[in-house]
Amino acid sequence: MAIDWQAFLLASLTISVIPGANQLLGLRNAYRRGPRIALVAVGGRLAAFGVMIVLVSAGLGTLLLQSERLFTAIKWTGVVYLLYLGVQTLRSSWRAAPGAADDATTHADSPARGVWALSREEFVVAGTNPKAVLLFAALLPQFVSGPGPLTAGLLSVGVAYLAVEFAVAVGYTVVGAQLRRASMSARVDRGIQRTTGVCLIAFAAYFATS
Repeated sequence: MAIDWQAFLLASLTISVIPGANQLLGLRNAYRRGPRIALVAVGGRLAAFGVMIVLVSAGLGTLLLQSERLFTAIKWTGVVYLLYLGVQTLRSSWRAAPGAADDATTHADSPARGVWALSREEFVVAGTNPKAVLLFAALLPQFVSGPGPLTAGLLSVGVAYLAVEFAVAVGYTVVGAQLRRASMSARVDRGIQRTTGVCLIAFAAYFATS
């Protein structure tokens, strides 16, 4: 079994670096809750991708691509959930009192929004992202060829992709942590929240029309 590692790693890095819904969540979580909690929450994303890798390695990727109803169901679940997250983020920014002192630090989130809630968000967004479904079901097999067990090859590139995804997630978390340190006003905090909310809604609209 031959694997074109050079092409695979280049493609994986390019795909991971491009800002997407999960990368945006990672950046937001690092800004709102700190880098350590954000990185733990990334585990939810990696778990969803890990499930996809196992399914593809077991031969279910082709079935998924051929099932229009199943793919559509996954797609619209992701659209609705991203829309929900975007609206919730915008509502959170609007709840901040307009007259609040601009030098107030407003990073604290609701205690109910613990690390498991953030991990669940990452898992659902990753698991219902139609682009991720296509990535694992259609793109990864392109880098595995030759005689030998296909399952082992797909698992190998899948695990490598998870490593690349985590490395890029660390980069986005660092950016979020830097924003956390630099933001010293409620106005900036509201602006970042609103930008995040609008971007999540934009991703939902993109997936709905793609």
